[in-house]
Amino acid sequence: MTNQGNNQNQRNNKSVANSIKNTAGSAFETAHNALEATENVAMNTVDATKNAAKNLTGNSKKNR
Repeated sequence: MTNQGNNQNQRNNKSVANSIKNTAGSAFETAHNALEATENVAMNTVDATKNAAKNLTGNSKKNR
């Protein structure tokens, strides 16, 4: 009976460990996706700023 109880405890512990591992994996995936989204917003902002500056300098050269 004791051996059977130990085996059940080991299975339960393994299940808990796998659940923790899966949760951590999901959390890291979520953080990674958030970082990628932030990077995309930042790069789009840089591109928009570059284009605005280019248009501004282009317009001032035309006005000379």
